[in-house]
Amino acid sequence: MLYHLFEILESQFNLPGASLFGYLSFRAAVTVIMALLISIVFGKKIINYLKVKQVGENIRELGLEGEKKKAGTPTMGGIIIIIGTLVPVILMSNLQNIYIQILIISSLILGTIGLIDDYIKVFKKDKKGLHGKFKIAGQSLLGIFVGIVLLTNNNITIVEFDKNLNSNKIELSQIEEIKSYKTTIPFFKNNELDYNEVSKAIFGDQSNYLWLIIIPIIILIIASVSNSNNLTDGLDGLSAGLSAIIIFTLGVFAWTSGNIIFSDYLNIMYIPRVGEITIFIAALLGSLVGFLWYNTYPASVFMGDTGSLTVGGLIAVISILIRKELLIPILCGVFLLEALSVIIQVSYFKLTKKNTGVGKRIFLMSPIHHHFQKVGYHESKIVSRLWIIGIFLAVITILTLKIR
Repeated sequence: MLYHLFEILESQFNLPGASLFGYLSFRAAVTVIMALLISIVFGKKIINYLKVKQVGENIRELGLEGEKKKAGTPTMGGIIIIIGTLVPVILMSNLQNIYIQILIISSLILGTIGLIDDYIKVFKKDKKGLHGKFKIAGQSLLGIFVGIVLLTNNNITIVEFDKNLNSNKIELSQIEEIKSYKTTIPFFKNNELDYNEVSKAIFGDQSNYLWLIIIPIIILIIASVSNSNNLTDGLDGLSAGLSAIIIFTLGVFAWTSGNIIFSDYLNIMYIPRVGEITIFIAALLGSLVGFLWYNTYPASVFMGDTGSLTVGGLIAVISILIRKELLIPILCGVFLLEALSVIIQVSYFKLTKKNTGVGKRIFLMSPIHHHFQKVGYHESKIVSRLWIIGIFLAVITILTLKIR
């Protein structure tokens, strides 16, 4: 809203300073500050309200150190993140941008899924929460929506530079936007995969079947990252901190992919209009850091499924929009580790029980952060070290811009 207001003030009245809102860097900086302040200032009010309404966490008895102290800690704190993200985005972004529109709708869909899940857990006293099939159904609905928009919207394009040109300058007349379904593959010299070519290899030249490739992949990515983040959210500050690191890294990719000079220099695809995602990322980053103010050990509020499912899903959607979804196994490596530990634990238990009659476990407990707790590591040390691993993976992910 402010973006559009100052755009009018600049064009119609030449208001001094109004032109600043035309600069992405200025709006991103203001957005971070705004999101941070909203999360910290209003976050405290939301926490107090949750305490009054007795929206506390029902702690399962897992035999972990300090778990009883967490009983009654307010949950559904993801509301702080959602509000802290959407308010600055609505104020500071170009609401006519298709990528912003997709992310706002995605936030609302994912937030609704998480909110219903937490509501069932807290108010209906059902620790299982929303049944898994309904979560997957909601995430699939979002995946179908994102897939259809990507396939049909003519404002979602890329620009391919002519590599045979020796000019050091890019002429605007040489820029031609094309509808493309390419994405980025890390570490390969020709680091692009064309989903259209994959579709042709499977179905022949029938382009009508492209959606059978793209939409299932999008659904898989959204469901995987969203639920993996949900599994990761088991220690104070773990999910929020890792998510902030991942979001910052995605911000680097959005900024470079949406800037024609950086894209040409790094020899990566230029995606027109995708730079506006930087504003959404700035808001999400600021709200996550603000939420960490209350979520670090010992936590005053828990993210809940309202936060973990929403943030994880948004990470997936942003990665897809900036065409970096194949980097997720590296960038979200800790999420992947947490999810794999659960899959391995459950699978091995069922297999050994079927073969021997007695179920055995590989880890002392899963997800793997609870295994380290059982070993004897303090919660804050586990979180700090997983943050360090997250930073390491983020650096490797950024290096893929040039390592190929």
